[in-house]
Amino acid sequence: MPMTVPFSKDVLSIDAEGEVDRICEWIGDTVRGMMKRQGVVVALSGGIDSSVVGSLCVRALGAERVFGLLMPERDSSADTERLGWLIASHLGIEHTLRDITDLLTAFDCYQLRDEAIASVVPGYRPGWKHKLVLPSVTDSDMYRVFSVVVEAPDGRVTRTRLSANASRQIVAATNFKQRTRKALEYYHADRLNYVVAGTPNLLEYDQGFFVKLGDGAADLKPIAHLYKTQVYQLAGYLGIPEEIRHRPPTTDTYSLPQSQEEFYFSLPWDQIDLCLYARTNDVPVAEVGAALGLTEEQVERVFRDIDSKRRMAQYLHREPQGVTGAPR
Repeated sequence: MPMTVPFSKDVLSIDAEGEVDRICEWIGDTVRGMMKRQGVVVALSGGIDSSVVGSLCVRALGAERVFGLLMPERDSSADTERLGWLIASHLGIEHTLRDITDLLTAFDCYQLRDEAIASVVPGYRPGWKHKLVLPSVTDSDMYRVFSVVVEAPDGRVTRTRLSANASRQIVAATNFKQRTRKALEYYHADRLNYVVAGTPNLLEYDQGFFVKLGDGAADLKPIAHLYKTQVYQLAGYLGIPEEIRHRPPTTDTYSLPQSQEEFYFSLPWDQIDLCLYARTNDVPVAEVGAALGLTEEQVERVFRDIDSKRRMAQYLHREPQGVTGAPR
């Protein structure tokens, strides 16, 4: 009988060179062949995913066929704009900066968000720093509800559990950010006769960590089949600047520094990657726990959370629905 290879942290290792060649061939065939367009627009956040997508598109089409967009707003980290410029310059592509603060103000994005926070945090004022967080998925089986962390001008930090209405309004208001950026991406794509490249990886795509018709909208998604771990492997092979490769994944949506872990996944990205792989491939709970240093009970909690997010993501993945059949 063939030997069974035990589950380990190496299970996500890939041939980076071969995968880059395969993706680049696919990008060229898709953009020029299937879609009959001349190039690609990529939104550059200074993060690993958009940097890898930009690099892949340059390899596939040439730097002259890739247009980069930097779209910070008033809550963005200073690193977002700086590292966006860094990767655009590194790739040698034409790029432009469009601060979207004024557009978001016109949509009442900040006002609606602040009203929702003020409804649960007495004394909250616009301009105070804030972020949304979830409790750890491994600590208990309690129903996980968002809390808002607020920092007052005097440095005092409070954490308040959000009501369902306040939570939904904050998320709905901040979703203007991703949808505004996408509108600008498609403006430039239409102007240039280009397509829009999306930047979600498999972890984000599978678990619904994107905004419908926002950062989830694109004409092609070159890394949506790759775990975050594998995206980092490609980044190393592609020579993405070291500072970007070492930048922790962040939502860059709220004014306080916030990791993807505390906002959505509740585990470090490398651990949730492996748990997602294990859940998809029916790896026994005991093997997963042994490899990651988690108890079987903790792994079971993570698996339940993965299943729950997959159910939620069905709506995000669903195409627009129409009435079928001929009229009566």
